Amino acid sequence: MKTFRDRVAVVTGGASGIGRALAERFAAEGMKVVLADVEEGPLAATAAEMTAAGATVLAVRTDVAVLADVEALAERAWSSYGGVHVLCNNAGVGGGGLSWEVSDAEWHWVLGVNLWGVIHGVRTFVPRMLAGGDEGHVVNTASVAGLSTAPGMGSYNVSKFGVVALSEVMHHELAMLGAKLKVSVLCPAWVNTRIADADRNRPAEASSPNGANPAFEAMRDMVRNAVASGLPPAQVAEMVLGAIRDERFYVLTHPDFLPLLRHRMESILEGENPSFGGFGR
Repeated sequence: MKTFRDRVAVVTGGASGIGRALAERFAAEGMKVVLADVEEGPLAATAAEMTAAGATVLAVRTDVAVLADVEALAERAWSSYGGVHVLCNNAGVGGGGLSWEVSDAEWHWVLGVNLWGVIHGVRTFVPRMLAGGDEGHVVNTASVAGLSTAPGMGSYNVSKFGVVALSEVMHHELAMLGAKLKVSVLCPAWVNTRIADADRNRPAEASSPNGANPAFEAMRDMVRNAVASGLPPAQVAEMVLGAIRDERFYVLTHPDFLPLLRHRMESILEGENPSFGGFGR
């Protein structure tokens, strides 16, 4: 996809972090932007600020874990702008703890947003985008945690591995159909977003029993510090725009994680047991 001006982008999780940076970058290219987020206050504030800066923005409160919300988002996008050319299934939350102790409700929450949110976006938007016949692109936000595993991240790893798998399957299917629609999977490591504060949207029933576990508290502190010193979201958005232009599937934001990924793949080929080499920087 080379032409962006006057085309339409939909971004979930668009009120902050990577989502907001993507929306602002698309707007800078002259695109109309449909912002979706579960947090009404930040969503309205972001839309107002972008509009004041000259962007054309439609804000739609959306819980991506709820199919009806995603279907309503699509209806608003098509009724307002007549089509969608870029879809960023970006909304996400964090979760963790011992895999066998994390509550059923937390598993449902993390997978509901991180994986089912992407599934809902794909199933709702892609048929319409294909029917429109225009060139277009889908960007599914996974994580480096969709390519490697770490203790205490079971629900998050499962959700992100699922997003990578779905995206790879979509790549094969779209190529098989000769479609003008392409797909990328975004696998960021540390980015300065509010992902470490995802508990602000955690349902009351999805509390984890591991909150007082010293080992997991130390890991949470490490993750919070790494996120705080991570890449600016605008830098990630620039990478995504480049991937859309170049039709590049994998968007890996941190080259220093590549040895970790290479070691994992080589261990699989050698039949070795999994090893945890740390998060790296």
